[in-house]
Amino acid sequence: MLKQKLRSTLIAALFTSTMITPALAEVPNAGAYLAARQAAQFSDFEYSARFYAQALVADPNNAVLLENALTANMSRGKFQDAIAIADGMIALGINRQHSNIVTAVQSVQSGNWADLFTALEMNRTVGPVVDGLSQGWAHMALGEVDEALQSFDELGESTGLQSFGAYHKALALASVGNFDAAVRIFDLTTTDSGLRHNRRSAMAHAQILSQLDRRDDALAVIDTVFGDNLDPGLTDLRSRIADGSPTPYDVVTNPTEGMSEVYLAVAEALRADVPENYTLIYARAAEFLTPDNTEVLLLVADLLEDLNLYGLANEAYTRVSRDDPAYAVAEIGRAEALRKNGNYEGAIEVLRAMSRSYPDMPGIYVSLGDTLRQSEQTQDANDAYSMALDLFDANDPARWFVYYTRAITHHQLDQWEQAESDFRSALQFRPDQPQVLNYLGYSLVERGEKLDEALDMIERAVAVQPQNGAIVDSLGWVLFQTGQYEDAVGHLENAAALEAVDPVINDHLGDAYWAVGRATEAQFQWHRALSFSDDTSEDAARIRRKIEIGLDAVLIEEGADPIRVADGN
Repeated sequence: MLKQKLRSTLIAALFTSTMITPALAEVPNAGAYLAARQAAQFSDFEYSARFYAQALVADPNNAVLLENALTANMSRGKFQDAIAIADGMIALGINRQHSNIVTAVQSVQSGNWADLFTALEMNRTVGPVVDGLSQGWAHMALGEVDEALQSFDELGESTGLQSFGAYHKALALASVGNFDAAVRIFDLTTTDSGLRHNRRSAMAHAQILSQLDRRDDALAVIDTVFGDNLDPGLTDLRSRIADGSPTPYDVVTNPTEGMSEVYLAVAEALRADVPENYTLIYARAAEFLTPDNTEVLLLVADLLEDLNLYGLANEAYTRVSRDDPAYAVAEIGRAEALRKNGNYEGAIEVLRAMSRSYPDMPGIYVSLGDTLRQSEQTQDANDAYSMALDLFDANDPARWFVYYTRAITHHQLDQWEQAESDFRSALQFRPDQPQVLNYLGYSLVERGEKLDEALDMIERAVAVQPQNGAIVDSLGWVLFQTGQYEDAVGHLENAAALEAVDPVINDHLGDAYWAVGRATEAQFQWHRALSFSDDTSEDAARIRRKIEIGLDAVLIEEGADPIRVADGN
């Protein structure tokens, strides 16, 4: 239920960096410290934790080493190790945000809720939002419902983040069965205050309405927030509500789950605006409190993927229960992590197994097609995309991407008529999609077909993405192919500035320079292109030949007409 405009307030309240880099001379084991920092820069939490531990052997009371070691262990999901470090930091009087998160979730998990109040009295805080919500859930755990509701109200008053306070107040009321009071909060905050639902709050609202036999209102919440864009979990919830099946309220049923929801909500709110490794700390805290929470596991896995930590992401995906409606989504995610890590065979094996278990889920075949295409199994990829298109609803807007990717496979299989048809089908769904416009336009230019239409397509693509070097290159190249050499040079120079090490773009610019009589600059660009090329490729051989005898002579050797360069040579 977080408004977009509230993000800056939340970030100001939470995103306070406590990472202080010590002078190298202050660290006795400089080698381990430098190795730890290097690993941390690449988000390699395993090695970072290991080397910070080694550095701490020589300097066990160093506050920065302790904090960084703690953060590395939190990030890799080793909370027991982080707890041990946090306890040591408290003993040394070191007060840091991340260690305070660790001690807070440890107090919750162990049932020592009163310790949360003690920590705040000692100024061991996390931030106004987390601290305020934590007090509310601690009061709930201690049976102090009135004090809890007051804490949630005070949060909105003191920070301006009324949506957080109202949402958790509603969850707290629902957790003790007071659905009437809970639904009044949801109804008021989503109408009078204009606050927008997120996935979790919409599910909670719909479940509570279902408990009150307001089935039509529950369906209206889901339909209004998500339309037809339902993931498996939402599809399952909507189906159960629609057919009158038992629909328990299960978003937050106790204070521990409430605290997990605090960290999950903060992580989701921060994600768009702060680095993934910072967001991961909050997601890991939620995971520690509710290790079987599917939504938390998927967020953790997604963040780890963004950090290129595919092994850790795979571990998170595998923990989603087979009985969960989101299991198929998790398995697709796991396959994507395997694919990004270069394990194409493993990814294909997962996806083929999923296609047998869920034969009617188009997303599985889309992911399978992507993996097969990247592993150069082009015909099999084409078949997978075709299966996906057969399963999608005819008007599903997601079809544009599948038409686009299948068009690429048709093109690679030298099936141009089918490729062009698929490209145009994609454009029926997304008329201004720059990648489709560029690919189709560029291909038409290369084939020497429909050049006026191709130029129009590429100009439209550039208008949408003027900083995309590949698309700007296409515009320059279509001008070159149509003999507009002077105009081509400017666009190709822009493309080369945007993609300085792209061999194709530098090669194209060299050809354009040659065409306008700038032979020395052409030679320079061809040498650049060659330096970035696969030395054994046909393209590299052609570039070497142009460097040796010039573009016109190469064209004559290939049976084509030479270019009439500007200086008449």
